[in-house]
Amino acid sequence: MTEVLLATRNRHKLREIREILEGTRFSVISPDELAEGVPDVVEDGDTFRANADKKARTLAQMFDRITIADDSGLEVDALGGAPGVHSARFSGVDGADADEANNDKLIASLDGVPDAKRTARYRCALAIVTPDGRARYTDGTCEGSIGYARIGEGGFGYDPLFRVAGDPEGRTMALYSPDEKNAISHRGKALLELLPLLESLLES
Repeated sequence: MTEVLLATRNRHKLREIREILEGTRFSVISPDELAEGVPDVVEDGDTFRANADKKARTLAQMFDRITIADDSGLEVDALGGAPGVHSARFSGVDGADADEANNDKLIASLDGVPDAKRTARYRCALAIVTPDGRARYTDGTCEGSIGYARIGEGGFGYDPLFRVAGDPEGRTMALYSPDEKNAISHRGKALLELLPLLESLLES
């Protein structure tokens, strides 16, 4: 098993990526499992890729390990692509209450917007960076639309509002099992594309 550092403190992302990597030769470890008091990397980029690159590059140098970083979020067409890179901080609320507050703000922001105009997508950018600065990138998207109320208890973030495009039952992501979600999610797609690039970096 080859262990790679994952630049996140988000326990939901850590769990999902570990689930997606099951059956591969890779496993991930978080910064908090290596050291105490690791400072957060300020995500001030204007794209998901810029933020992912900054996080991966910073921790690869800090720990002298190949590092994967994810930056992801929700793009809502009726809001001009917002919340985008600000998805986790859309409401300005931090901590355990952030998801609820972000969903509340999204519902309010789309008040009066008809169903046909509520299209949206989850987008994920992944970066993998070596300690000597070599980098590879992948992206993944999952198309859908935004519902009018939360449905489902699974997932995290905007999953209770995100209706997956093409789902015959119109389910939200929060109604998907972990295996179902990982098979079609933006993060799952980006990570599966990243695996051969990770292999090539290790070989070189």
